[in-house]
Amino acid sequence: MHRVTACKAEEDYKLWIRFEDGLEGSVSLGNLLEIGAFKLWRDAREFEKVSVDPATATVTWEGGIRLDPDVLYQDLAGRSGR
Repeated sequence: MHRVTACKAEEDYKLWIRFEDGLEGSVSLGNLLEIGAFKLWRDAREFEKVSVDPATATVTWEGGIRLDPDVLYQDLAGRSGR
């Protein structure tokens, strides 16, 4: 499992992420806005409340939203040629 060390919300529902091996970059999450719990993000202030759970090293938001770090890693790695 890949571990997230830092993240921050960017404009247009993009999320900048850094992994423990140094891979970093932005992923677009706007396509999730119409799905279940992600509808909360329609209020951009809610999207901006992203953090890294220190116990699991995953990206998380209030309300229990978590993103799989392996999926995020593969997205970034694929675009960077890793």
